[in-house]
Amino acid sequence: MRFIPILIFLAALVGCNWRLNTPPIAERPVVTLIPTSATTPVPLAPVATAVTPSPAAPVTSESTPTQPPATPAGVSTQPPATPVPSAPQPSSRPPQIALQQIADGFDRPLHITHAGDGSGRLFVVEKVGRIKIVHDGQVLPEPFLDITNRVGSRANEQGLLSVAFHPRYRENGWLFVNYTDNDGDTVVSRFSAAGDRADPSSEQIVLTIGQPFANHNGGLVIFGPDGMLYIGMGDGGSAGDPLGAGQNRWTLLGKILRINVETLPYTIPPDNPWADGSEGWQEIWVFGVRNPWRFSFDRATGDLFVADVGQNRQEEVHMLPAGRSAGANLGWNIMEGDECFRGNNCDRNAFDLPIDVYPHSLGCSVTGGHVYRGAAFPALQGVYVFGDFCSGRIWGLRPSASGWERTELLQSNLQIATFGEDEAGELYVAGYNNGVLYRIVVE
Repeated sequence: MRFIPILIFLAALVGCNWRLNTPPIAERPVVTLIPTSATTPVPLAPVATAVTPSPAAPVTSESTPTQPPATPAGVSTQPPATPVPSAPQPSSRPPQIALQQIADGFDRPLHITHAGDGSGRLFVVEKVGRIKIVHDGQVLPEPFLDITNRVGSRANEQGLLSVAFHPRYRENGWLFVNYTDNDGDTVVSRFSAAGDRADPSSEQIVLTIGQPFANHNGGLVIFGPDGMLYIGMGDGGSAGDPLGAGQNRWTLLGKILRINVETLPYTIPPDNPWADGSEGWQEIWVFGVRNPWRFSFDRATGDLFVADVGQNRQEEVHMLPAGRSAGANLGWNIMEGDECFRGNNCDRNAFDLPIDVYPHSLGCSVTGGHVYRGAAFPALQGVYVFGDFCSGRIWGLRPSASGWERTELLQSNLQIATFGEDEAGELYVAGYNNGVLYRIVVE
């Protein structure tokens, strides 16, 4: 089992920069493959102070973590301040769950997904730059994709971070990945695959975004119900968002992006909130995020769930109802969770408030999950399952008449970097620390 040494793990929570001499964003413009708006972007302020080195994989909160248990227990542009569940459900408590081991031997797994091609395969992304296939409970001996030579993964939040299969993957063989390159910058690329192998030489770079620090890279790529590619970008790193990226629409950092990749170079969906480029980058869909490490769409409703990693006090989960997420502002760095950041005065009603927050006595780095829509466990139906990297807790969120209710489903001994779902909607989780893939089952 791989465990992060305690001193490195505690240093992880300072949320800082391995590359202190990297110039600020104003000196490192975003590189894209399409012409940008002629409007002159407002430059970000330079970093005011140097900070200490950064943390473990997706852990980006600046606080002392809760130690994992020793043993497992088994949009409108101005949407409403508090989102209303689009499909209220009974407030009965979610059931207790258990973890059923499926496969092991993974090297720091960071993402789990399927290809949507009816093959029943699961794809597990390893931090170092490989994607492996699990088929019928067996890990195939050859990796599906190996790009370790072009992935920079030395810092704990860098690496090959996710993969998304095109909605017509069975026809075109396209997959999209998000990784940090050897300079530490974000790269979103398209590869082509046939059978159980993707061709490393088929890479076509979709988008490159400069990263001023080595943490808060975001890193998720997923296709939405609309067929568009969504890309999660953290605020660029360090503590407190020193670049002011979260609230600045003239940077792609601190955002969730939305682009059309039916052809390359990519195009801008005309219903993006700033598609004309006059008031912000055309690619932006949601802003005001710190590090949206994992987010997902409810496959039944289209609602967007965003788990945004907090800093000193709170971890947060947002639900943006289907059809009302464009232009949503989740508040960072004016707010952290449902509180004004660092005690500053702020208008809470100006932002899309989270449906759930939890304090750092329960964990220190939220890992977003999925709304369960499988058929095997009816008692879990409609529950948003998510967890915490530091404490290993797994929770379920369910809407009720009085708001969203959080229930602890399991305390594990895992460093939870990712959840995933298969084509049928069954849920999975992987241990970053032990390299094991588990299926989530109801006891």
